[in-house]
Amino acid sequence: MSKKLMLLGGIRYLLPVIQAAHQQGYYVITADYLPDNIAHRYSDEYVNVSIVDKKAVLAVAKERHIDGIMSFGVDPGVVSAAYVQTELGLPSFGPFQSVEILQNKDKFRTFLRDNHFNVPYFKSYGSLQDAGRDKSEFNYPVIVKPTDSAGSKGVSRVDREDQLLPAIESAFNYSFSGHIIIEEFIEKKGCSSDTDCFSIDGKLSFVSFSAQRFDPEAPNPNTPSAYSWPSTFTDAEERYLTSEIQRLISLLGMKTLVYNVETRVGINGIPYIMELTPRGGGNRLSEMLRYATGVDMITAITRTAVGDPIGPIEQKDYNGHWAEIILHSNKQGRFQSIQIDHTIPAEIIEKDLWVKPGDYIHAFNGANDAIGTLILRFDDAEKMEYYISHYLEWLIMKVL
Repeated sequence: MSKKLMLLGGIRYLLPVIQAAHQQGYYVITADYLPDNIAHRYSDEYVNVSIVDKKAVLAVAKERHIDGIMSFGVDPGVVSAAYVQTELGLPSFGPFQSVEILQNKDKFRTFLRDNHFNVPYFKSYGSLQDAGRDKSEFNYPVIVKPTDSAGSKGVSRVDREDQLLPAIESAFNYSFSGHIIIEEFIEKKGCSSDTDCFSIDGKLSFVSFSAQRFDPEAPNPNTPSAYSWPSTFTDAEERYLTSEIQRLISLLGMKTLVYNVETRVGINGIPYIMELTPRGGGNRLSEMLRYATGVDMITAITRTAVGDPIGPIEQKDYNGHWAEIILHSNKQGRFQSIQIDHTIPAEIIEKDLWVKPGDYIHAFNGANDAIGTLILRFDDAEKMEYYISHYLEWLIMKVL
């Protein structure tokens, strides 16, 4: 009988997970409260349940007699998946309490501070009034964000005190739990990194760092708009961050799993772990690393989730210089076309467009407003840097 794998969520980034699961012969159940989500078309069964309601998810998991559960690329389901793993004795990625820490920005920052990691100054709030009262306490700029949302939703950079209140209101609007965090903005040296890593039995077996990029003209300039590999960090900075990531997952007792890790080096020269979440990242990051290195974390985590052994996940070099552009529009309207100048000195590995001419698209306020991805491979680092930094010169999007 096929093993049953339950995936929380129904977004597009689950499609390679479903494909990997089917290649292993697993029966896939997808679950959320949005039956029209694309992943449900490819799973073997769909269940309508709120993935933030861990007890409701547990009830469904019991009814379906699942063998494993995970939330890949979907932050709201990570805690529920860990809860079900614990309650049913299913293969676990780590202690439930550790997952709760990693999924809550307030608890995570507190854990980092208490364990002597580099961490920006921060305060968390459970009410608009409390947050507003402290507006003169911070040195600006600051970042305001919900403690429990993803995809850059509700995240704002605030440069002046008079801009703080609207940012606080936006963050509360996107918080599931009604809690936000205000923290010192760490001005970065070079690019920040947002990419995936993997541990086996608590030991890092694959670590990567990217160059995370942003569109300053986007309605929400804090939403990542492109990535490239390798990173802009020095070898020494990468070694330090790798050591700190290992120390963090060891302290938390994490096991075999894929992580989405955000790091940056400040202009003060200090490296920071900004986020570490026990799930694969969105924006196809694990897929990009599979292209760039051949390391297949997607199949590995799929097998791990149902308790099957995995093959080796080993550190490997990048095969060239890789870039991913998150296709988006900075204005809303009817999508018409995308034109690419094919004289750019890159191999176009994949153009994955999720809309068709005439479709209504939203302006780029969050990751859910993306309309596709473009994957490129360059042989030359300087050329990649130029073309990814000036992509509007060779990639034209028409929206009416």
